[in-house]
Amino acid sequence: MKITSIRPWLIKSDASYWGEYLFVEVTTDEGVSGWGEITTTTKLANRALCTILRQIGAAVTGEDPARIEHLWHKIFRSFTYMGSRGAAVECVSAIDIALWDIRGKVLGKPIYELLGGPVREEIALYTHPNQSKFTGKEAVVREIRDIVESGHTALKFDPFPHQGRGTDGLSREQRDGYLDGSMTRKDEREAAELTALIRETAGPDVDILIDAHGRFDVPTAIRLCRSLEEAGQIDWFEEPCPPESLNALKQVRDKVSAPISWGERGHTKWDFVPVLENKLADYIMPDVTWTGGITELKKISALCEAYYIPVSPHDAAGPINVVAGAQVMMTVPNFYKLETSEWNLGKYDHLIDRPLDVSNGSLKLTSKPGLGVEMNRDYLQAHEIALS
Repeated sequence: MKITSIRPWLIKSDASYWGEYLFVEVTTDEGVSGWGEITTTTKLANRALCTILRQIGAAVTGEDPARIEHLWHKIFRSFTYMGSRGAAVECVSAIDIALWDIRGKVLGKPIYELLGGPVREEIALYTHPNQSKFTGKEAVVREIRDIVESGHTALKFDPFPHQGRGTDGLSREQRDGYLDGSMTRKDEREAAELTALIRETAGPDVDILIDAHGRFDVPTAIRLCRSLEEAGQIDWFEEPCPPESLNALKQVRDKVSAPISWGERGHTKWDFVPVLENKLADYIMPDVTWTGGITELKKISALCEAYYIPVSPHDAAGPINVVAGAQVMMTVPNFYKLETSEWNLGKYDHLIDRPLDVSNGSLKLTSKPGLGVEMNRDYLQAHEIALS
C-alpha cells in the first residue's frame, strides 16, 4: 500500500467557534483513506497550513502509510531549520492521525487496540458552558444546571473579560497584535463574582476549571488566581501566562495555591520535558491535533505517567479532535478527563456518519476500525472553502 495524496479540506461551518474546520484526508492506492484534523484558531493560519500540507503531500507520495513513526520523523525533521513548533507540528499531527486511522482500518481494529488495548470502558469528559448565553444571573444558573444534569462532573470557563473589545467585536490583542497581560480591578471583581456563582450553582462535587488562555503577565496572573481561590474553590488554573517563558509560569506557580494546568500550546514531547522536570504543572493538557498527533500524545502521556501527572487532552475544534484524543486516552492509566467544547455534541452530527455518544458526561467509543467515525464527504464538498 502506498500514499497517493494528502488533501486538506477547509470547511465553512457554523458549528466551529471560528467559523471553519480544517480536516486532512490521506488516500492510498488500495482505496483506503484516513482522516485527520488540524483546525487552528485563525483563518490566516488555516490557509497557510493548507499550502504546507499540499507540499508535504508531494514529498510523501509513494510512502508506505503503515510506517507511521518513520513518516512522523521524515516530515518533522524537514522543518527543523525553520522551527519545529507551530505549523510544522500541526501538519505532522493531522497526517499522523490519518495514518493511524488507515492502519486501524487495514487491520480491522480501533486505534486503541493498536496502542496496547483499553484500560477503561469509556472516556470521562469535562465541558464548557456557552458563555454567550450569560446575559444575567438566571441565564448563568440555567446553563450550569444543564451541564450538571447532563452528567458532567467537571466544567471549564474563562471568567475574565477580554479587555478593549471594540465595535468591530475584536479584543485589543486581536486588533493590535499586542498582549499587555493586564486586567482591571473591575473586570477582576466581575470574574470573581461569576466564579462564585458558578461554584454555588454547580455544587461541591463538580470540578471547576479556570482557563486564563495564556493571556496574563506574572503579577496579574497571581492576583487573578488568588481572587478566584477566595471566590470559590477552583480545581485548576490553566495556562496563566503566554507559553514562551517557563520562568514566568514558575513565578506564578510558586505564589498561588490552585493546581496549574498547562499544555495546549505545547508542541511535541520536548516542550513538556522541562515542565515536568521543573514541577511546573499539576495537569498536562496536550492537543492531539497540535502537539504531534496520536503518536506524540501517547509518548507525552507516558512521560507524564512517570511523574504521576494526569493527562487531560485539550479540544477546541471538530469531531476528529475529540475522537483522536479519546482513542489514546482509552489506553492511558494517568488520564483525568477529555475536553469537549459543549456538553451536547450534536453540532457535529452533519459532519460525521454517526452521532458521538456523550451520554451521562462520558464518550463511548465504538469497536469500529480506525478512528471509528467517517466524515460526511457530501457535506464537505458542499461547504468547502475555495482557495486560490
